[in-house]
Amino acid sequence: MATKAVFSEIKNSGLGFWAVLGFFGLLVLGGVWAFMVMHHGHYVTGMDNQIVWGMPHVFAIFLIVAASGAANIATIGTVFGKKIYQPLGRLSAFLAAALLVGGLIVLLLDLGSIGHVIEMAKGALNFKSIFAWNMILYSGFLGIIVVYLWTMMDRRKIAKALYKPVGIANMIWRFLLTMGTGSIFGFLVSRQYYDAAIMAPLFIVISYVIGTAIYTLVLMASFKMTGRELGDAVLNRLRSTLAIFIAAVLFLVLARHLANLYATEHHGVEGYMVGGGSGFSSLFWYGQIVMGSLIPMFLIWCRFLKNNRFALIGAAIFAILGGFVQFYIILIGGQSYPLVLFPNAEVSSSFGDGAFNAYSATLPEFMLGLGGVGLTICMVIIGMRFLRLLPTNLADEVADPHHKAEV
Repeated sequence: MATKAVFSEIKNSGLGFWAVLGFFGLLVLGGVWAFMVMHHGHYVTGMDNQIVWGMPHVFAIFLIVAASGAANIATIGTVFGKKIYQPLGRLSAFLAAALLVGGLIVLLLDLGSIGHVIEMAKGALNFKSIFAWNMILYSGFLGIIVVYLWTMMDRRKIAKALYKPVGIANMIWRFLLTMGTGSIFGFLVSRQYYDAAIMAPLFIVISYVIGTAIYTLVLMASFKMTGRELGDAVLNRLRSTLAIFIAAVLFLVLARHLANLYATEHHGVEGYMVGGGSGFSSLFWYGQIVMGSLIPMFLIWCRFLKNNRFALIGAAIFAILGGFVQFYIILIGGQSYPLVLFPNAEVSSSFGDGAFNAYSATLPEFMLGLGGVGLTICMVIIGMRFLRLLPTNLADEVADPHHKAEV
């Protein structure tokens, strides 16, 4: 039978703690350097007036969507009453907030001049724009996470009655947030690869995959580095959850492409993206499908790898990389295919209408995105150092409510 979880901050911050913090701190400094370079204008990047969303946007959307999925671990414990997940809630909520902040910082700094950020903040929201909706969703999510953490960490039990209602609010808001991010692409009817209502649910399930994978790696690393015991019961729950979500993404991707193949108007973009007509088709089959879906599912469901922690780590890493590749294909690949200005007609001009658009990310773009990743991890490390986010013990006899002690 499980016992009540006891939480504590990281008390002994030795050389390993500072080494990890220093490494990700260097990534943050790299992001600052990238911003200073891109401050002069986007001409230093690989973006142009055809590819207007580049590598920083891939990182930003990846982190924002992952934030929603990372918070799902807390939701399972709070809303659905799964006791084995409840001790995982604090880290889940804090990690979600850190991921969202990291992604939003990349988006803001990608604007270049800091004056653009100020003008954006001063301007009135256009509620006909899905981007304006998302600004409300992002800020609201952070506010709910703060209250959610308070209900979980309040020692005086003042907020105990709010624990489940706020958890339900967090779940609903996450659905809206991720649906809004996916709808950015689903509403862009001018882009052949975007125009699909399935983009909203697809983004929701992708968030569960990468959020669960990132959470699993953070949990395992933090327990290993702090010498805390982490039993197989918790990891097996996370393992099964990750595999189910990966299978769900695979199903939605299959449904999406089958629907596009049925519609004649999408045959061109389908041939370009998945039929071998470009480098994106190789990324799709080998990066997204094989590396991001089939390999992780094999590592999780292979009975010879049961309770194998290295297999779980590998599955989580491959799922994260596959999710990143998937966003790269959606953002960059979707823009590289030419706009269909006049259906059933060939369009050509000196401007390049009807031409396929090339894109090559520059070093500042990569560093700005990695700076957001570094900022996220630094926030999590500092949070674990000063806040009681981690349970002191998640051994099977402590975490698993169905654990039977050996006689």
